[in-house]
Amino acid sequence: MFGSRNFLFAKSGAPVFAGGKLFTWGLGNFGAQGQGDTTSRSSPTQVGALTNWAQISIVNSVVATKTDGTLWSWGTDLSSVGILGLGNTTTYLSPKQIGSLTDWSTPSLGNGQAACIKTDGTLWTWGDNSSGQLGLGNTTNYSSPKQVGSLTNWSVIGFGAAFSCGIDTSGKLFSWGRNNSGQLGLGNTTYYSSPKQVGTDTNWSKLASTGRNSMLCVKTDGTLWAWGANNYGQLGLGNTVNRSSPTQVGALTTWATAAQSNYGAFCVKTDGTLWSWGGGYDGGLGTGSTVNRSSPVQIGSLTDWAFPVGGTALGICIKTDKTIWSWGNNNSGRLGLGDTTNRSSPVQIGSLTSWIYKPTSSHPHVWSVGAAIQS
Repeated sequence: MFGSRNFLFAKSGAPVFAGGKLFTWGLGNFGAQGQGDTTSRSSPTQVGALTNWAQISIVNSVVATKTDGTLWSWGTDLSSVGILGLGNTTTYLSPKQIGSLTDWSTPSLGNGQAACIKTDGTLWTWGDNSSGQLGLGNTTNYSSPKQVGSLTNWSVIGFGAAFSCGIDTSGKLFSWGRNNSGQLGLGNTTYYSSPKQVGTDTNWSKLASTGRNSMLCVKTDGTLWAWGANNYGQLGLGNTVNRSSPTQVGALTTWATAAQSNYGAFCVKTDGTLWSWGGGYDGGLGTGSTVNRSSPVQIGSLTDWAFPVGGTALGICIKTDKTIWSWGNNNSGRLGLGDTTNRSSPVQIGSLTSWIYKPTSSHPHVWSVGAAIQS
């Protein structure tokens, strides 16, 4: 299932959160391209004719918001858990609106579960809840959005494999769900079906897109922290030992933004350099080889990288000049390069210089379907 996730970028000269046209590419099997079919495409193709798409998160299915605050979904409910939030387990090959509310803001999709933060700061989840990953205090699946507690200060939400992490507006970090590898960061391997605060720090800032069973997070002081599974060295700690509590990656205070893949991680520093570590399958670390790395290694020598995204043995990154680059596994054309050839170093997608990253609550995933918004 993790081999079929996706990514999101926006192509525009307009402000980052301006809406626009939606384009998709990659694996078509699950209908996540929203094109009304299951055809795979290796180059971007517009979804319908609408121009008000705002934010998107994709796995084998899609959850998205528009600039009018409406919430939409489509694709395959692969595990029949209600992942589309439409009150059923039906597959939809084109966008369908979830309810009629107009106060949805920040969507996030995991491996069977989904969430969205509303403009009032409340958090809503739905889909697979077998490990309590919906944070609702039980393990019941829900096919429609349900509010998590009564808090109104959620800021960030991200998912892994049956676990969740979130940050509130005060900088506190919370986690819940599966914890077999210590991925909740709570110092144990106990499962929790309701949000539990991770430590007492209040300076958590940027939650990386979650890996399968691990987490990365940047603090406001520019330090980088990792915990959970470490079998590929994806925590960047120089070894392959799991951690059940947040552990600092090195001593640098210049980390800007991070992203995780199924096997590894990517991070951009404040100087614009791009770094990766973890599993090197299919050239997915972008280092020109397929070698695993358990400590951060710089990708090339350029200093104009801005926003990284990770996936299953692949990576995507936008530069400050608004070009977009990809590398790694290219099955079904998921790199958007017009072919299905793997790349072990970054290659530019097309020649456009108008791509702008549109972040969801955490960084979007890059799996088998791409999505881009063009103003």
